[in-house]
Amino acid sequence: MILAQAISVTLRGRTIIPALDLAFARPGWLGIVGANGSGKTTLLRALCGRLPIDGGTLTIDGVDLTHDRAARARRTALAPEAHRLPDSITGDQLLAIAAGTPGWRQPAGGLDPLYQALGLEAFIHRPIGTYSAGMRQRLAIFCPFVTGASIIILDEPFNWLDPVAAFDARQALRNLSQERHTLITALHDLPSLYHLCDQGILLAGGMVRLRLAKDQLAASGRGAELFEQDVIRHLRGADS
Repeated sequence: MILAQAISVTLRGRTIIPALDLAFARPGWLGIVGANGSGKTTLLRALCGRLPIDGGTLTIDGVDLTHDRAARARRTALAPEAHRLPDSITGDQLLAIAAGTPGWRQPAGGLDPLYQALGLEAFIHRPIGTYSAGMRQRLAIFCPFVTGASIIILDEPFNWLDPVAAFDARQALRNLSQERHTLITALHDLPSLYHLCDQGILLAGGMVRLRLAKDQLAASGRGAELFEQDVIRHLRGADS
């Protein structure tokens, strides 16, 4: 269980997350939607220990990690930003660094379906500087999984992916979230939220404006147009 109670996060003297509550059972897929500047990325970075939590409490599986950023970093893995991947090394060298191993071998077992879905074998031995934007994104998605962490944090993972790559990645990630991994993902597209996620939150002004349980997300998928209108209404209301 990931449990946040009235957590607050301040960035450069400005409070981005004023008092956020969140409860999510593991494993599964939590989707976070919101407009630009709503606090999605700040929340993700706080959960994984990149940013301090200034107030409230955060527990993971019953352990209080509010003020232990190193422990949060060990329990979670955040996908790197695709455009910041180092150009001078190959994809398999980056994966070896992420995994903390001398070299990288194609995974067997649990991670192989994701590896295949992302099509990494076609370019994994090439320098990252030769990659297209989509290739970089596919490598970035896979990186956190090789760390061994069970909580994976992805910030808008389907950006830059072509329709086939996005479809295959969604299905593989969905399967992992039903087996042993917990995915926490910032999303811009609503179909991914209601087709993939077990729980969703709508974030605005650093606060949860709407919570969506699994049955609500399933119903939203059947009435997609009305669901989209409802989300937009909440977003517009948060800005007024």
